[in-house]
Amino acid sequence: MHAHLRPAGPPAKPLRAPARPARRLAGPLTLALVLPALLVACAADQPATRPTPTSAPVPAGMDAARDELAALAAAAQDRHLVASYTLRAAGSPDRTILVTSANDGSWRVDVPGGALGGSADVSFAATADGLFQCALPSVTRPEPAACVRLGDRDAAVPRRLDPRVQHPFTDWLAVLTDRRAPLAVSPAQPPPGASGACYSVETTSASINAPLDVGIYCYGPDGTPTAVRTAFGTLILAGTPAPAPATVQLAGPVVDAEPLGTATPEPAPEPSTEPTTETL
Repeated sequence: MHAHLRPAGPPAKPLRAPARPARRLAGPLTLALVLPALLVACAADQPATRPTPTSAPVPAGMDAARDELAALAAAAQDRHLVASYTLRAAGSPDRTILVTSANDGSWRVDVPGGALGGSADVSFAATADGLFQCALPSVTRPEPAACVRLGDRDAAVPRRLDPRVQHPFTDWLAVLTDRRAPLAVSPAQPPPGASGACYSVETTSASINAPLDVGIYCYGPDGTPTAVRTAFGTLILAGTPAPAPATVQLAGPVVDAEPLGTATPEPAPEPSTEPTTETL
């Protein structure tokens, strides 16, 4: 049998893929599920810990002030003179502090009212023979001058003996020149009656043994200290400094005695008025 051939008709239409449903925007529930995953992925790309700066940058002005003060303090170390300073302190009359910085590096600072609660005058001096405190004659203490050796030339004055007035002219100069010292320095206005370039000095260390007293330190162009304001009061240069001697002289002979402390002495007990057996 022969197969019957179907008559040719129009070409068959291609089959269409089923229509894809329209994509919907993500709803709130979808975002709530997706966002945490994205945040975790971003966090994984970040370093586990971020480096933190070891210290805050120092403002350029403060760094320049530190350099200027260090240079003036270095000039003060080389400045040899005899100078008078007016010391103004709350609750006390003005006093005259005499500072001598000799050409051989020895020094002496006379401090009226520097001992026994302000009732005794003393002098501190450092020579090749050591560090000394000398009791000076005064109205309230007319005894002749006598000196007590406190230690070697570079020894520290014990706290109980220390009026602190001598430090701006001696060991604190070395602190101001040391860039490793924990200090913050900024320009400051001179105290009333003072001249020169002045700087406010703060300590940046929490130690109770600060290397110097915070305050204002002023110097002339040649390194002459012109003013100091700290907790002990305000020192103002009085007049023009005189030339320095070759060396300093102690105020009196060295004796074997106790040095005078800064504290006010206890009052002496009053004599008893009760009759004794000898008067009965």
